[in-house]
Amino acid sequence: MWQADFWSLQHGHLDTRGRQRGRVCLKCNSTLIFYLYFTELHASPFSYQIKYGLADRMQRASRLKRELQMLSTEPPPGITCWQTEEQLDDLRAQIVGGAGTPYEGGLFSLEIKVPERYPFEPPKMRFLTPIYHPNIDNSGRICHDALKLPPKGAWKPSLNISTVLTSIQLLMAEPNPDDPLMADISSEFKYNKQLFMEKARKWTEKHAIQKIMVRVFCHEVAEKDKENTPDQKESRKRDALSGQQETEDMSQEAKRSCV
Repeated sequence: MWQADFWSLQHGHLDTRGRQRGRVCLKCNSTLIFYLYFTELHASPFSYQIKYGLADRMQRASRLKRELQMLSTEPPPGITCWQTEEQLDDLRAQIVGGAGTPYEGGLFSLEIKVPERYPFEPPKMRFLTPIYHPNIDNSGRICHDALKLPPKGAWKPSLNISTVLTSIQLLMAEPNPDDPLMADISSEFKYNKQLFMEKARKWTEKHAIQKIMVRVFCHEVAEKDKENTPDQKESRKRDALSGQQETEDMSQEAKRSCV
């Protein structure tokens, strides 16, 4: 009887029909893959909790790997995402400012923290690049329904990191002044949109476009450094000497012909 009691302790919403249908919780949809430990190995509730926790982490890691693979092979337009230092729960992303918006030409970096209960909890995202936007504060925090749990938010396990990044890209193009984090910017967006557009462009030029220019410059410098490696310098020197020798030989032959 302790088996049923323990199940109700861990998943109080499980009913008889749910247990009979197998290892799936009907409400939270979590897979209970270690159910057989009760009947075959007579494991204690404590060991079950440990194994169940390991199963959750394995599921989470497997899903994150699939999502990162999709983001690398088929990324949404204008969006890139990657993991940092081989840590699946610490990601970085970049969003290119959309055409026709005050963020056009800018490259905006984001930090993504994946919680342990993902996908049952939404990822935590914030902008690292400063951006002038009514739904994004000075710390980079984002006010968006997809980043909050119900009833206040709209996050659900069927969503993923790619869809959330795409929705943030859409939020950049279409701010929501009725649910702001920055009240002054929201008021400016509603009643003086031209001023808002000017300020947003200036912030983009100052914080987002400048980084692109620096990266392009660094890339050009690196290419020049590659061209000036010792081996390439030596080969260019040999080519110059051989060309000089050929010129001297041709001049000597010309002199002989004249004589």
